[in-house]
Amino acid sequence: MTSQITFYLSQITGCKIYDVNGTRLGKVMDIIVNTNQPGPSHEEAFRPVIVGLKTKINGDIRYLNFEFIKIESKLRGFSFVCYQTDFLPDSIVDNCLPLVKNILDRQIVDINGRKLVRVNDIRLVSIASGTYAIAVDIGTEGLFRRMGVADLVNNILSLVKLNLPTRYILWDDVEAFDSSNFNIKLSYSTNKLQRLHPSDLADIIEEMGSKSRTKVFESLDEEKAADVLEEMEPYAQAQIIESLSIGKAADVLEKMPADEVADLFDELEDETVELLLNEMEKESSEEVRELLEYEDKEVGSLMTTDYLSFREDMTIEETLNELRIQKPEADMIYSLFITDPNEKLIATVSLRDLVISLPAMTLSEIMNTDIICVKDEDKIDTLGSIISKYDLLAIPVTDAENTLMGMVVIDDIVEDLMYKGKTKKGGRSWR
Repeated sequence: MTSQITFYLSQITGCKIYDVNGTRLGKVMDIIVNTNQPGPSHEEAFRPVIVGLKTKINGDIRYLNFEFIKIESKLRGFSFVCYQTDFLPDSIVDNCLPLVKNILDRQIVDINGRKLVRVNDIRLVSIASGTYAIAVDIGTEGLFRRMGVADLVNNILSLVKLNLPTRYILWDDVEAFDSSNFNIKLSYSTNKLQRLHPSDLADIIEEMGSKSRTKVFESLDEEKAADVLEEMEPYAQAQIIESLSIGKAADVLEKMPADEVADLFDELEDETVELLLNEMEKESSEEVRELLEYEDKEVGSLMTTDYLSFREDMTIEETLNELRIQKPEADMIYSLFITDPNEKLIATVSLRDLVISLPAMTLSEIMNTDIICVKDEDKIDTLGSIISKYDLLAIPVTDAENTLMGMVVIDDIVEDLMYKGKTKKGGRSWR
């Protein structure tokens, strides 16, 4: 085969299959493709190759080996010629993807568009090296092609110099398929989900059906899963956690900020919460339990326990080196806190002052002892005016004995005002 034939899945579904003598063997019910990506050193665009045709022969469903099949383009469509009747074993079929069953009319993730879309058709190409799925069609033309009227509609639209909208997504930009039975093997392509921003991935997963949502979430590593779960709406967080085993859910929750976990637990039954707390590591579990003791309207319920505290005799160079090692999240360095050996808050240091100071200077030389802070049992309603009055990005939170408990960042105050209950992360101290 030297010529190239481009066609669509909808155009070959139902087409007849003949042997070399012209005897009809059956018709195309589905095609299966191998979705296993070559090794990581493979730099070319990946296109799954067609390995078999699903058909019914003598009343039995069989899969013909596509290696011995040739596609022929005719005036009114396509047909297939089978040069050798060779059936694929179940071991191969079970590890391949049926396009009609699992892709056509299903929702997929458009990696570049960062959203779920519906597949109207699949574009295929046959060349000398094989026949491949190269793109999914999510445009209006694909719908009309399925109805058999795309050419007619385009001819009519051409009279007013218009065309049916077309939109394709290359196979490399396709991810996670929403299927009711979800028997798809997520292979190399799940790595692309890992590269999406957690917020984008959270939006995508929220749009999926419950089974697909759980399956895709389980395909993420624990760090990514925790980041994604933080970005999801409370109802979706609860559904995800309830769909996982207690052990798996606890592993993910341990990677999340304690206050985020505490907020999530508000959406779960008390019995489930207790099971999860008992399954989590002791340190993580105790931190969450402490936050759960606060009333909803208290500052402690909103604070993050992820903060940076240092001793006042540390040098600027030592402090910066520690920051490089820890690689904290951006909101953790809104303010750096200075505490005494008993964890009492004595001062704050701004990131600006830290960066512009000489390496040999100590934190005591640049720290600000005029501290604006709140108590953990203060009312949340007081935070807005303090943030506004003093133009702060974060406020330290202490208990009645001035022990540093955490901080509240402006992002959380805004979220609380908008959604009534979102928080952030767990505390470290370097001594």
